[in-house]
Amino acid sequence: MNLSVIKNASAKSKKSKFSKNTTNVNSLIMNKKLYLFVIPALIMYLLFWIFPIFKIFQYSVTDYNGFAQNYNYIGLKNYSELAKEGVLVNSISNTLIYTVLVVFLGNVISLILALILNMKIRGKGFYRSAAYIPTLFSAIVVGFIWSYVYMPDSGLIASLFKSLGINTDNLNFLGKPSSALYSIVVVDIWKNIGTTTIIYLAGLQTVPNELLEAGKIDGCSGWQLNRYVRIPLLAASVTINVALSIINGLKAFDYPFIMTNGGPGKTTNTLIYSLYKLAFTEQQFGKASALGVVAFAIIVAITAVTVIQMNKKEVSV
Repeated sequence: MNLSVIKNASAKSKKSKFSKNTTNVNSLIMNKKLYLFVIPALIMYLLFWIFPIFKIFQYSVTDYNGFAQNYNYIGLKNYSELAKEGVLVNSISNTLIYTVLVVFLGNVISLILALILNMKIRGKGFYRSAAYIPTLFSAIVVGFIWSYVYMPDSGLIASLFKSLGINTDNLNFLGKPSSALYSIVVVDIWKNIGTTTIIYLAGLQTVPNELLEAGKIDGCSGWQLNRYVRIPLLAASVTINVALSIINGLKAFDYPFIMTNGGPGKTTNTLIYSLYKLAFTEQQFGKASALGVVAFAIIVAITAVTVIQMNKKEVSV
């Protein structure tokens, strides 16, 4: 009796081990088959992303003009000429000013707007939709709309000032070097404020009600709840929005191209706009590639450092 029980138990254990082994083999085969679905996307990624990056690094040390089949390797001459001509310094300074304003003002305004839209107010759904509407328009449409808004004589702002009896003779937002870059920053913030606001609103929805109730019991005002409870718990949302804003600011091209064409003078020449101008207007593709390498390094470095620091603060919170 005991022997039969032992034999049956051993047979069952062998079957279970065999079934487990076959299951593991089948799952391994399935995983290998699933990898096949990744190969087309990987090929596309290598072909249209990694390969062009390597080619830009290669062209940056040549005199390639974008058309000729033959070109010469000239070392770091393109980089030195960019520095001597002032293109590099001018583009980097304009881009950094643009980025700092977009990141700081855009996130502050979006956070305030998100806190307001998170309150119990009438028509909250309508206001949330209205805040997101600018994000739905393309950059070209937004650029042309705001170009008419900024028109010196017959634009929306000029007409409004005239109706209030304000002199508009010197009103030229996009035509003055002192105001052109800041006017474009306003457009960029207006265009993207819906996205950052929605991300902050999503973060506010995750704040536990228990903490808010505890704060109210301790006598915290609405401002104190925002300052000491809600905002500290938005660390993840702040990290996402700051990173997106930095990338958006450092690769600014649309509005300088559409609204000012880099002018007046070179006051709105950003890194990407200067790259475009060198490559497709002046046919200096090698020099444009060198500027692209610099822009790539700056974007990666600033974004990486910012995200790492923000993540450290997020963990500490």
